[in-house]
Amino acid sequence: MRESETSAGSDSLAGWLARIESWSPSEIVLGLERVHEVLGRLQLRLPRTVLTIGGTNGKGSSVELAQSLCTSGGFVTGAYTSPHISDYNERIRVGGKAVDDAAIVAAFEVVDRARGDVPLTYFEFGTLAALQVFAERGIEVAVLEVGMGGRLDAVNAIEPTASLITNVSLDHMAWLGSDVEAIGAEKAGILRAGKPGVFASPDVPASVRRVAAELGADLRVAGEDFGAERDGDRWRWWGRERQLDALAAPALPGAAQYANAAGVLALLECAGLEQLLERGRVNAALGGLSLPGRMQRVTDTHHWLLDVAHNPAAARVLAAALHEAPAASPTVMVIGMLDDKDVEDVVGPLAPTVDRWIAMTADSHRALPAEELARRIANATGRACLEAPSAAEALTAARSYAGPAGRIVVTGSFYTVGPVLRALPLYSPPQGQANDG
Repeated sequence: MRESETSAGSDSLAGWLARIESWSPSEIVLGLERVHEVLGRLQLRLPRTVLTIGGTNGKGSSVELAQSLCTSGGFVTGAYTSPHISDYNERIRVGGKAVDDAAIVAAFEVVDRARGDVPLTYFEFGTLAALQVFAERGIEVAVLEVGMGGRLDAVNAIEPTASLITNVSLDHMAWLGSDVEAIGAEKAGILRAGKPGVFASPDVPASVRRVAAELGADLRVAGEDFGAERDGDRWRWWGRERQLDALAAPALPGAAQYANAAGVLALLECAGLEQLLERGRVNAALGGLSLPGRMQRVTDTHHWLLDVAHNPAAARVLAAALHEAPAASPTVMVIGMLDDKDVEDVVGPLAPTVDRWIAMTADSHRALPAEELARRIANATGRACLEAPSAAEALTAARSYAGPAGRIVVTGSFYTVGPVLRALPLYSPPQGQANDG
């Protein structure tokens, strides 16, 4: 008897997630063969339009804007993202709302029956379950976020209508390569022959252009085929066929959000969804843009800024945002990181804006222990760093050091921001999201 045959259909989502995680021989196993085989067995009716979004940073906000515009345009839209901040349900959304536990459990059961003896990783199982949900809900447009890399990521088993690569910088180097060119070649794996692909940064690795040329993909590059021009508190977008003037600033802070937004608009243009590029619709979507854990501000007795920056490029974006809005009182940084991340190059850009460091152990078996993280931060900055093994201890210490008017920044990983965010009294999960305990 297979292990899955002992499970009951009434199992909770939490139970299923624990079981799937225990089945995975490794959290990350790159390759498409397993997903293709199970997809063939499922025989799903896939959405007529698939927008695949990859890159190093900015994927989450790009997915959010794309799904918002498609939903507002009347399309039944599904979005699949990872990882999650609070609850697994965040990963699978329909019409901008997280699906409930029952829908995910039902999808898990279908995938489990179809897979037979095919081993699937946690991420592969979740990707197939999301596609099962989308098929059941009659999704017309699917917006799919690549989990890691691109070429061998489970999401890449789905044929895209058009693809977006937000940018390429150093991250996941143990799996993707030791330099930007190697990583760029992996990210470019989501491009397709004869189909449009967007690169949302003017800093294009030569490997991305090479892969696009070899495939015969229609690569559209920021600054060449489309772009964003800021004018005070407004900005202008131009593409190959259309342009939009007097656009509102994205609600998510940071200059990087303009590049992300411009890339999404270019993606919609080349995917045949140009009817969505109407100023009022775009401004409404930009104004309503929000994403837990991405430059998220929460105020209770203190001012909190939570951002999942976990690589050097993302840390530089966060550092720029902190510099643009200096705090009147001390800035306390709570940070937790995974053991494969470049601690010194993440801490470096942030150090000039930080008055006090607190290292915590992120909520993951791959977390760097607080003691080791604190040692490396102290060595890199020449300043003391407090150790806080848990989120609760980190919050207590941060409140004490910040004082009533201080600023507390939480960063380093989804597995750091999530536990801290859930511990804040004023936090509640996004609308439509079920809490499985």
